[in-house]
Parts: sequence; structure tokens; C-alpha cells
Amino acid sequence: MYAVIRVRGSVAVRGSIADTLKMLRLHKVNHCVFLPENDVYKGMIQKSKDYIAYGTVDAEAVAEILESRGRLEGGERLTDQYIAETTSYKTIKEFAEAFVEGKIAIKDVPAMKPVFRLHPPRKGHAGLKRTVQQGGVLGNHGEDIAVLLHKMR
Repeated sequence: MYAVIRVRGSVAVRGSIADTLKMLRLHKVNHCVFLPENDVYKGMIQKSKDYIAYGTVDAEAVAEILESRGRLEGGERLTDQYIAETTSYKTIKEFAEAFVEGKIAIKDVPAMKPVFRLHPPRKGHAGLKRTVQQGGVLGNHGEDIAVLLHKMR
């Protein structure tokens, strides 16, 4: 499971990359989506790597984002009670574990928004024009994406 966060804006973005970001539902800065690991999404991520931060995520990080940033239609927060009523899982943590394993999708929860609007990171970004290997924030974080997600919760 990939966590993908848009970290750069839309000024001077090539049209094909802008279309790819739209298909990924990353319309604004600090928006986050969770994507399954398949070749189609890998290609889309590779094409837009200069505008996003991404990495593989575990159930604990997904649960943290769902609890703090999960929203339903109308702007209401996602709660354990709502998950218990609409799915076969009792808590958000159980749902997150099943979600990471691929047993259930976000669209299987009625009225849940698939895009998570995050805060800017606490203590700021390491650099929006450099990759992770160069000391910045762009590109593949691997398993360390959980650190960035925690800073942006």
C-alpha cells in the first residue's frame, strides 16, 4: 500500500503531469491518498515523482491518518462507531489493518472521502526542490513516509 502526498503546487506543471495528478486525486498541496501497489499506479507515481512524496505505509500509520483526518460527506469525522455500523470491523485500527492487507477498500465505507487533507508538516519541510536522497522531501521515502505522515497529521 502506497501513501502519496502532494507537496508542490500547480504553477508551471506540464499538462501530462497535471493530468496524472488529477487522476491520482491530488488536486491541492498537502492532500494524501492511499493506493494499492500495482503497475498502473507505480507508473503514475513515477511520472509525477517531482511533485509528490510517497512510500509504503503500514497499518499503524494508516490508522493514525484515518483517526485524525478521516472525513465523511458533510465534513463529519470518521469514528469507531461509524466504522462498526457500516463495516464488519469494530474499530478504525482493525479497518486499517484489513485495508493495508487489501481485504477492503475505502470506497467500501459509505460516504467516506478518499482524499485526506493534511496539515503542513510540523517544523516544516526539509526542502521542496530536493529529493529524499538529497536531503529534501520529494520522491520515494520508502517506509519512512510514516514519519512525514506523523508530522502532517
